[in-house]
Formats: sequence, C-alpha cells, structure tokens
Amino acid sequence: MDSLIAAAARALAAGDALGALKRVALRDDPPALALRGIAMAQLGELARARELLRRAARGFGAHEQHSRARCVVAEAEVALAMRDLGGSPRALDAAASTLEARGDHANARQARLIAARRLLLIGRLDEATLALAGIDMHGLPPSLAAVAELAAAELALRSLQIGPAQAALARACEAAERARVPALRGEVAEAQAALGRTAARRRVNGSEQALRLDEVAALLDSDALVVDALRHRVHAADAWLPLARRPVLFALARALAEAWPGDADREALIAYAFRTRHPDETHRARLRVEIGRLRALLKPLARIEATARGFVLQPHDARDVVVLAPPVDGEQGALVALLSDGAAWSTSALALALGASQRTVQRALADLEAEGRVRAIGQARARRWLSPPLAGFTTILLLPTALPIE
Repeated sequence: MDSLIAAAARALAAGDALGALKRVALRDDPPALALRGIAMAQLGELARARELLRRAARGFGAHEQHSRARCVVAEAEVALAMRDLGGSPRALDAAASTLEARGDHANARQARLIAARRLLLIGRLDEATLALAGIDMHGLPPSLAAVAELAAAELALRSLQIGPAQAALARACEAAERARVPALRGEVAEAQAALGRTAARRRVNGSEQALRLDEVAALLDSDALVVDALRHRVHAADAWLPLARRPVLFALARALAEAWPGDADREALIAYAFRTRHPDETHRARLRVEIGRLRALLKPLARIEATARGFVLQPHDARDVVVLAPPVDGEQGALVALLSDGAAWSTSALALALGASQRTVQRALADLEAEGRVRAIGQARARRWLSPPLAGFTTILLLPTALPIE
C-alpha cells in the first residue's frame, strides 16, 4: 500500500471524506477507486459510490480476492443506504467467508452486520436476532461497534424490550464518542430521542392518551385486554391472539373494543368491517358468521354477547378494554414509517419490506402523494420516494414485521 492510499484510508476512517478525495481523486487504480467510492458514499453520492466500487471490484485480479471481497462489502453497505434491498445476499455471505478465511475479522463482521441490518429493515426480526447473535462484538472498531449497538437497540425497541434497548443505546453513544464521527453521534442521539416521543395512542371509554414506548410496554404488561392496532392482535396478560392475517375479524374486534363498555351497533360494525354504507341482508348474515368466528377465537379472553342494538365485548375477570392505536391515522402507517427515515426508497424495496405487491404499494404512494405526504424524484426505474421526517412521535412500532405462519 503506497503512502497516498494509506493516508486516504486513515482520512476515511476518521470521517474526513474530502481529505481522502484530495489524495486519490485523480487516480484510477483499483485501490484508489475503492477509496473514492467509500468517500463518495460518506458524502451522500450513493449512485456514484456504487459505480466506483463496482469498477474497483472488477479491477482487482483473481489473486486479489481479499480486496475484491472488501469492495463487495462496501457496495452492500451503499445498497443498504440506497434502500436497494432486492439483491441476493449470497455475494455478501461469500465475501464475509473470504474475509474470515483471510483473517480480516473486522470487515467480515461488518459484512455480517450489514446482512443483519437488511433483515431488520425488511421486518424479519427473528432472523435479524439470530444474525446479530452470531456477530462477535468484542474488539470491534468504535464506529462499527456503534452501528452494531444501534441495530441491537432497534431490535429491542421493536420488541418493546425497553431496558435492553436503553443499555444498547448507552453503549452505542459511548462507541460513537470514541469514533468521533459526527454522523454516528447524530444517529445515536436520534435513536435516544425516540424513547421520549409518542409511539402510540391509548383509547379507552371514549378518551385518548398519547403513550411513549415504555408506556406501551407497561400497558401490554398490565391486566387489561388490549386490542393492538399496531400489530393487529388481541392481548391479555400472557396470552395474545394474532389477527394480522384475518383483517375482518380484527376490524370487528377493534370496533367492539372502541364501543366498550357499551355495545356496537350492527350497522356500524358492517360499515367498519365490510366497507359498505348500504348494508343488506347478505351483509347482516355475514356479520353473524364473522362474529361467531371471532367469538370462538376470543373465548379464552372474552365473551361477545348479542344485544338488541348489536354486540358487546365482555372481557373475563372484569378487565378493562383498551385500544392501542398507531400514532399515524390511515392504512398506510407502515409505508409512512418506512419513508420517514429520510432515505429515498424505490417501489420494489418498499414492496419487499412491507410484504406487499408493487402494485399495491404504487396505489398507496399515489394516495399519499395526492395528500402531499410523500414526493417522488427521478423517472421510470430511477424513481425514488421520499417523505419529510415526522416530528413529535416515533414510528418504531409502525415498521413492518414479517407475519408468522398461522
């Protein structure tokens, strides 16, 4: 490694992208191209960074597998920042194995961490947990340790494990201070601020109250019967009933919970669950069928009694009934949450993260664009979607989670 390459690498490690570029901007050899790519990524020029890293990887010969693997890892991190999530993870896995075989454990762990962060971003929390658990955190460089702890903190927050999340954020803060990278410090500060923001709304007896993440966790640990509109499930004590794959039943459960302790009118239930304002006898017959199904599912937690007007929810053991509503109204909550991170997302990446078809995502984006809540940049395949950061509350619980197989 010549002196200019070494000096540029040290500048990049310290977060000085411009200083690195001054040393290698006029060079086109593979090591210089790789460093230029990393510098452009730090400056936010992600498309140019990816191009440079690919050129560098092609430039390294067959006897330079180590350097090529490092380029693959760097390109994977750029792809993650670009929210290009559709590629196969096999190349990254192969690069990590090559790096481990060559004794480059720091870059191998970085590759594993990128893979874990991708899983976290697309809502595969169980797989992300296993991936993070397989990374040896000892001896990581400060900047990489901060990123790893941030990933662990987000995973804990999305699982409502507030104590472990706070501990991970404290470690991330310490590592970011040691790394002396301003962008990392800002990311850690933003994650810490999320703990104090509104994460959900508590609805009971016609009143509404904003809740922080720790208050949401406390509510779910309480004795109340909670109809969770964030995860589409019904929760009481240690028992919970997933209804994410049964939207009509969940809609009925939520409508009954919002009417509690009173009863819900049959016409209102039909309008809410079946999306029609002009019910007929077929809708009333379907309501009786769906209420019967919901009654059977909720039997361990509550009863559903018929009244002259409609139906009423009667929880066991005189529990209170609470609706846990998302902080953002509307059906596009998860989409808004993904876009609120400030990154530019492609339609295909959004569809992958949400587990929906691209056509469904396109329709939702069109509705949000008409409301002025998102905007598009670029054309055709280069089109990306952006949304302004949402102030005043955190969207951590709105982010998508891979649904369990029922």
